[in-house]
Amino acid sequence: MITSMANGRIRQLQKWQKKKKAREEDGVFLVEGIRMAVEAPQEQIKEIYLSESFAGKKEHEALINSWTDRNITLLSDAVFSHVSDTLAPQGVLLVMEAKQWGEDEFLGNGKQPPLLMLLENMQDPGNLGTVLRAGEAAGVTGVILSRDSVDIYNPKVIRSTMGAIYRMPCRYVDSLTESVEMLREKGIRSYAAWLPGSVSYDREDYRGGTAFLIGNEGNGLLEQTALAADARIRIPMCGQVESLNAAVAASVLMFEAARQRRE
Repeated sequence: MITSMANGRIRQLQKWQKKKKAREEDGVFLVEGIRMAVEAPQEQIKEIYLSESFAGKKEHEALINSWTDRNITLLSDAVFSHVSDTLAPQGVLLVMEAKQWGEDEFLGNGKQPPLLMLLENMQDPGNLGTVLRAGEAAGVTGVILSRDSVDIYNPKVIRSTMGAIYRMPCRYVDSLTESVEMLREKGIRSYAAWLPGSVSYDREDYRGGTAFLIGNEGNGLLEQTALAADARIRIPMCGQVESLNAAVAASVLMFEAARQRRE
């Protein structure tokens, strides 16, 4: 059992927890909590860390026994709290291998028309996590992000996905406008959520290959990005509200596409 904060493995965990560059260089990300541990794809688990108190509880025996063929490292409760990103850690932390998603997975593997979310400069971890979680529920086949967006493996993003981080194909690109053009060549029509949009979102047909573009929380989409889309849409609103939270707007659009595809 590791009891020293100065232990090399503990310093490495802290580095992965706090630094995007370190995670990218090593191709890993960290997840915490019982639910995230239960849902973790076995083939992606690289390291397992348990707090002393977690390992000592009978209620966790089934989960721990599912890892009988893997090395489990015990940490004192104080050391576990030191490496945890949560205020009240549950006592289980996994180091996961970051998955590289193939193009077919983004396009639905031929099982359904592609439904993609293209996110430009999204900065709030909670918003991104909500998009991934709601996207899985709505049948989104993949999420494409501009390079300046928040890291999908930011601990706050991971927590808010409630497990969707394992299953939602994600990719960063240098240019969303180029991605729009590539999608167009594959027969996927793109729609920019843009306040000057002249068409109400519920007047369009999303039953074929569809991609929605969502912009930065404060500034929305860049004009050049919005104009690169095949169509520009808006969400009509009552009262004096000028715009919606980026994740809320994304959810409205995703579930409208899901509704149409059920009919």
